[in-house]
Amino acid sequence: VLWLEESPVALGAPFFIMRRAHGQVPPDVMPYNFDGSWVQVATPEQLCRLEESTIDVLVALHAIDEAAVRFTGLLPGGGGVVVAPGESSQGGSGRGGSALRRHVAAQRAYYEWVTADGPSSALIERAFDWMEAHWPADDSDVVLSGGDSRIGNIIYRDFEPVAVLDWEMASLAPREVDLAWLIFLHRFFEEVAMTLELEGMPGFLRRDRLEELYAQRSGHTPRDMDFYLVYAALRHAVVMSQVQRRAIAFGQAEMPDDVDDLIMHRAALHEMLDGTYWDRVLSPGSGS
Repeated sequence: VLWLEESPVALGAPFFIMRRAHGQVPPDVMPYNFDGSWVQVATPEQLCRLEESTIDVLVALHAIDEAAVRFTGLLPGGGGVVVAPGESSQGGSGRGGSALRRHVAAQRAYYEWVTADGPSSALIERAFDWMEAHWPADDSDVVLSGGDSRIGNIIYRDFEPVAVLDWEMASLAPREVDLAWLIFLHRFFEEVAMTLELEGMPGFLRRDRLEELYAQRSGHTPRDMDFYLVYAALRHAVVMSQVQRRAIAFGQAEMPDDVDDLIMHRAALHEMLDGTYWDRVLSPGSGS
């Protein structure tokens, strides 16, 4: 950001000026793992550079000092007290509790808004219950979280980031929230590719590879990743449900007989809750 102009005279509203970043963004439509995209045709060496440099973005973001003090406005649910390390956060939400408790409470509030004028989702509610039953023993970690930390929100040049986009989901949260979102959003596109019988990119952005890279480059070994990956899939399920409900509201689609069919990755989320998903996609010979 170069400067902020608070006067509306020039453009009719306040505005800020930023430098232009030149590069390429992994596409969503059609997804970057579909045949022919600049990511899909890259060499193994180029993809390795992209993975490593993307993890470096997360590591740098999470290393910002005193995030809980400097970015209190990003605390889910507004101001309030974040529990100190070692203190119990059980039941903490709203204007207290850990950053993770408050993050999840905000997601549940969003889900309740999505379903306020329509049917609820048994799958999403099962996922919320699963998370409560598998809550991390230590949820005190707090960093600046980008929120929508996927490669489709990064501009790359020569397979290295030159700009990070889309900060509307930024918050304070454990670092695993970002790492799990990066891993799961690629798996989401892989599930779409498999449904369409496309090759996809099963060897790219693998969970085991990214967890190892993050540990090497940050000195922090990711914890409770099964929990955070379910949370990523749950968050995306709420988003996908709302996208489809909006299409229905505008007459572009019809409500299915089973409301959970609004969730494109419902089968994957079911497998994750059953504890079978990662054994399948990471097993030898799976191609994933």
